[in-house]
Amino acid sequence: MNPINRNQLFVASCMALLVTSLSFGIRAGILNTLGSEFNLTASQLASIAGTAFWGFPLAVIIGGFLVDIIGMKRLLVLAFLLHLAGIILTVFAKGYSSLFISTLCIGLANGTVEAACNPLVTALYPENKTTKLNHFHLWFPGGIVIGSLIVYLTNKAFTLTGPINLWQLQVGVMLIPALIYGYLFSKLHFPVTERVAAGVSTKEMYASLLNPLFIFMIVLMFGTAITELFTGQWIDVLLKNVTDNALLLLTIETGIMVLGRGLAEPVVHRFSPQGVLLISAILSALGLYILGHSAGGMLFVGAIIFGMGVCYFWPTMLGFVAENLPKTGAVGLNLMGGAGMFAVSIYMSFMGGYYDRLIASKLPAGAEMSAYANAAAGTDMANTYSEARKVAGPEIINVTLIIPIVLILAFTVLNLYMRNRVKMHKKEILKTA
Repeated sequence: MNPINRNQLFVASCMALLVTSLSFGIRAGILNTLGSEFNLTASQLASIAGTAFWGFPLAVIIGGFLVDIIGMKRLLVLAFLLHLAGIILTVFAKGYSSLFISTLCIGLANGTVEAACNPLVTALYPENKTTKLNHFHLWFPGGIVIGSLIVYLTNKAFTLTGPINLWQLQVGVMLIPALIYGYLFSKLHFPVTERVAAGVSTKEMYASLLNPLFIFMIVLMFGTAITELFTGQWIDVLLKNVTDNALLLLTIETGIMVLGRGLAEPVVHRFSPQGVLLISAILSALGLYILGHSAGGMLFVGAIIFGMGVCYFWPTMLGFVAENLPKTGAVGLNLMGGAGMFAVSIYMSFMGGYYDRLIASKLPAGAEMSAYANAAAGTDMANTYSEARKVAGPEIINVTLIIPIVLILAFTVLNLYMRNRVKMHKKEILKTA
């Protein structure tokens, strides 16, 4: 039997997730640049960014059903090939269509990484699932911090002219960790998934997916994913005209997330996964409120509080399912991830069109928005368009605020349910003692 080196597998998994997160951070940083470079509307930008989000659930759901059949290693080789194709196609993109296809490849790669690595982490650390999922997923905000800093610092330091644009170089940076994780996974041996190791049949696994608690968690995943990922991906677009440091807000928010996930173990053990989720919803709502109703220095306060709020959402949702609904196996974990990303893709597409309509409503009656968007800097039309965006961005944030408010109520119900379930379990133990 081949030895399983769980530390090396965990490191390689983190590198794969780093590529995923770099794609989010770098894309968030160059979204406005792509809009200017290829003359794209906010709706087209939303469609391109959203492609990564619906490509992700497509891959993660299909991968969830395949992972026990073909194994985690083969899935991760496929993820590497898709990442490679997506990065290269993005660098050589010529417009909306090529950006759409290349972003879809990256989205599919990102989902395939999630489909293989989430069950891999729970198989490697069955005694500490939620904590290790948080440690693994700290590389998602970590990569966004790295990616957004790459964009911010290179934009400040370099001006490239000639055959290669700066944004192409920024995207190309992702090739480095992609090649590293592809090499690492090709050399390592993998365990079977936790569900297979426990002897849970495929029939039992599919039956457990109909558990009302699992369905409830799927619905809540819609809200937690939108709250975290839509805001993070669009913060530069929404607040660009409110502050000159919109991208730094993303960096601060995700930096808080890295720190929080790294310190997950005592937090999760002190408050329980469901308790952490309730606290997260409260802080997320407060952070969004500040971001949507403030300017200047208070925006940084909002970013810090919001980062504290969304910090534990994604990995703790997965950890809750892994700990309390273990028979759902890899399919359950991947359905959770797929549901979250699917919700974000739908919400992002809807909000892109809504954002355009908000901007148009604040321009003079009958104005052609493209003429205002492409007006020369400093002209009356450009200033009017800038003011329209300045008002429209916070309005989108305020609409999104409704979601974590609903989550506060939902997670309160979950905490009461789990507390009652523990009490019932104790009574059953006493009866049989």
